[in-house]
Amino acid sequence: MGETPQAMNSSDTASAAQTQNAPAAKRASGWFSLSLLIALLTLLLLGWHWLDSRQRDTKLELNLGRRLAEFEAHDKESRILSRQTQETVREAQAKLSLLEQKMAESQSHQLAVEELYQEMSRNRDEWVLAELEQMLLIASQQLQLAGNVRAALIALQTAESRLQRMDRPQFFTLRKAINKDIEQLQSLPQIDLAGLNLRLDTLSTEVDQLPLLPGRVAVTEKPAARQALPENFWLRLREEMWQDFKQLVNIQNLEKPELPLLSPTQAYFLRENLRLRLLSARLALLQRNEASYKADIKAAEDWLNRYFDTSDKAVRSALNHLKQLGQSRLSIDLPDISDSLDAARTFKLGREKAGK
Repeated sequence: MGETPQAMNSSDTASAAQTQNAPAAKRASGWFSLSLLIALLTLLLLGWHWLDSRQRDTKLELNLGRRLAEFEAHDKESRILSRQTQETVREAQAKLSLLEQKMAESQSHQLAVEELYQEMSRNRDEWVLAELEQMLLIASQQLQLAGNVRAALIALQTAESRLQRMDRPQFFTLRKAINKDIEQLQSLPQIDLAGLNLRLDTLSTEVDQLPLLPGRVAVTEKPAARQALPENFWLRLREEMWQDFKQLVNIQNLEKPELPLLSPTQAYFLRENLRLRLLSARLALLQRNEASYKADIKAAEDWLNRYFDTSDKAVRSALNHLKQLGQSRLSIDLPDISDSLDAARTFKLGREKAGK
């Protein structure tokens, strides 16, 4: 069978077309596979993204729920605190009103206390002035009557320190007068009464150790055996009367200046009398009685020269001490310290007139 040329050309054209379309089909198949792969990857990415978004949404919902629960808890606490605050405010308002009432009462009490304090202050000043007047009076009496400079000085210093603690300007004139009297007493010569008293006390304790003149103490003789009295009453009476008469009568030559012998008993009383003289001098010293003091010192010195062994070292030392003690001066010219007392009385009188 023969084919026509036209048919042959058609078949050839179709084969050629198929031959030409084969690479294109392959290419289209490759692009389809690639598109399909990309689509799958896209789907996978979208799925992963969806899952990730889902997990994040779940976490967000959980966090949001937790936050809402916490907020509700805080809100509940806030409401509780708000109620407590309101109650506290009401209580505070009640207390404030009560405090206002008490403040008003306290102000009235304060006014009453201030008036009472002013009254007490005036009474206290009057009491202090009375006490100062008494101190200054004691100082004046101690100085003028007893001559006790130290006691007067202590009284004045006590009064001045009392005014210094009060620190009131109105007491300046009074303090000035007191300080002036204190300076006058401090300028006086100091008499060591304690030292003089100690030296006299030391001499009193040494009296028993001072030796008497040799041969001035009579030796105690044993009494002779008394003769047997006769049995006759009249003869025995005569003998007893004669013995008693001999003891009463003592024959002595007055032309001789020698001192009589001292019995042991008389020696004991001599030392005791000397000690009493020294004690009397101590009392006169404390009383600032210079005349009596020097008289006792002089008597004690004369007794030492007359009855004691002046060649002994202890006796000579006692005589030197007595001589020094006798030269001590006890009386001094005492100043007048009545200015401070007059100032206190004047100040007190001025306050009394101002109060009236």
